[in-house]
Amino acid sequence: MSCDRPRFFGNAYGAAVGLLALALSACVGGTDAPRSRPEAIAPQAEAPPADPATPRANQIGSGSVKVALIVPLTGQGATVGAALRNAAELAFEDFQKPDLSIVVKDDRGTPEGAREAAQAALAEGAELVLGPLFAANVAAVGAPVRNAGKPVIAFSTDAAVAARGVYLISFLPQSEVDRVVDEATAGGRRSFAALIPETTYGNAVEAQFREAVARKGARLVGVERYAPADPGAAVERLKGVIAGPGAQADALFLPGAVDGLVTMGAALTKTGFSPARVRPVGTALWNDPRVLALPAFQGGMFAAPDTAGFASFAQRYQARFGATPPRVASLGYDAVSLTAALTKQYGTQRFTDTTLTVPSGFAGIDGTFRFKPEGTSERALAVYEIRGNAAAVVSPAPKSLGPSGI
Repeated sequence: MSCDRPRFFGNAYGAAVGLLALALSACVGGTDAPRSRPEAIAPQAEAPPADPATPRANQIGSGSVKVALIVPLTGQGATVGAALRNAAELAFEDFQKPDLSIVVKDDRGTPEGAREAAQAALAEGAELVLGPLFAANVAAVGAPVRNAGKPVIAFSTDAAVAARGVYLISFLPQSEVDRVVDEATAGGRRSFAALIPETTYGNAVEAQFREAVARKGARLVGVERYAPADPGAAVERLKGVIAGPGAQADALFLPGAVDGLVTMGAALTKTGFSPARVRPVGTALWNDPRVLALPAFQGGMFAAPDTAGFASFAQRYQARFGATPPRVASLGYDAVSLTAALTKQYGTQRFTDTTLTVPSGFAGIDGTFRFKPEGTSERALAVYEIRGNAAAVVSPAPKSLGPSGI
């Protein structure tokens, strides 16, 4: 069975840029955080917190389909919450003001605030909840919203809070691990070692790393865990595997937060590690000037979303709101664009689990993504190589996603 693949276009935002689009890449029924990985806390973001008392902050649009956007407008994460709210407004305008009424709720950065916001939104007739931002807040709203028969599309990076009907549109490290291992093995790397921080993030990526290496038929020759501030002992324990002429590994997986990676880089250099012999591989957290400048990481590869879409979005956001958006603001844009597209295309089936988990997924600012039935997401990612203290794309993000888990 075949069907048309609809594409939805928003307003033209400039003659040189053309039309902005979010595509539904397949039809329904087709075949086939505070953590070591920060959950969108970005103190450097310039977007000012919205005032939840103003009408502008309380609602976007006046259409017949009501959805809720739950973000912190006060308290912890308020700056990021305001940016997500601004991005939602930008998406609404780009989509030519769809038949949506987006009720914006302040969760005050707390689980209690999120629960109260969700209850209020449901009482007001919301069919879908976008947000919250933090894992604990997602956990607080997931059950009551799903018990009411409504889905959640949240911004947390913690896969542990995903569930059927509670979907994460965020950048999850699991997709990054799969992509970089696939690229490394395609390039002939067959023996992997890893130095992984003893953090929640480390636990998540280690499990995915082991699975990815096994799936590609490669060898795992050594894994060491370390306290983020003190990797030296772990590096020394793994020295015979990753350094010197007798090195058994030809690829070294180095996930972690930026500060820990900087400390790790110094420890690797001290032990005689050569990235020309054993190729470093990692996740999107590498994409930071401090990591890109590390001698031990030169020639290394990491997986991350293509930056072109966000760069265009950031320019338009700056022009509209007079501020630089934090990286996660694009998620607010894509969440509203997706909501508008589904509302236009699928009528009463717009927010069903079947519609939201269409296997070919959706194309947004940060590339193609899809929701898995258990609530996590997968993304089409680019692979970057560090060359001369800068990141260069060596494998572009694919336009479509293959079968899940492959």
